[in-house]
Amino acid sequence: MKWWREARFGMFIHWGVYSVPAGTYKGEQIRGIGEWIMNHGKIPVAEYREYAKQFNPVKFNADEWVRTAKEAGMKYIVITSKHHDGFAMFDSKASDWNIMKASPFGRDPLRELAAACRKHGLRLGFYYSQAQDWNNGGSASGGKWDKAQERSMDDYIDKIAVPQVREILTHYGPFPAVVWWDTPIDMNKERAEKLIALLR
Repeated sequence: MKWWREARFGMFIHWGVYSVPAGTYKGEQIRGIGEWIMNHGKIPVAEYREYAKQFNPVKFNADEWVRTAKEAGMKYIVITSKHHDGFAMFDSKASDWNIMKASPFGRDPLRELAAACRKHGLRLGFYYSQAQDWNNGGSASGGKWDKAQERSMDDYIDKIAVPQVREILTHYGPFPAVVWWDTPIDMNKERAEKLIALLR
């Protein structure tokens, strides 16, 4: 924790498929923050997945993002590797609902950010939504409104969350600076331990 306390200033990036609807569903502004649009708008899984076909951030430039952070005096970056909509912003073997397979982009932005962070001397961390996943099913309480979401949470933890956390811990160079969990809804000790064991 010493480096974290000393770093003090970093960039936290929320980015994903929810950038496509940008808070609007069927011409209506959906209440709340943009990354919650699927939940707040109760968008069916099949319909939400269509947004990925439009998610093609060709102007993404990892080097530019990292240089901007460094020039502002930041010491680290944390990015959403997977938010509550379940879309992995990396090349995941655990689910095809990811940027490499479900979008036309065909690049792994986490890999590019990791390389840019190493080049410019910033530390990189990953946010991962462990308890909520509205597309892969098995989501915590309040995260189901479509039959396509039916799956036990334990099955989701074992088959999606654990493999994906293993991927973000091992595919991007040195151990990430930060692993940022979110909303521990329904994360009992047994479920949490499966993820914490990976960190250990």
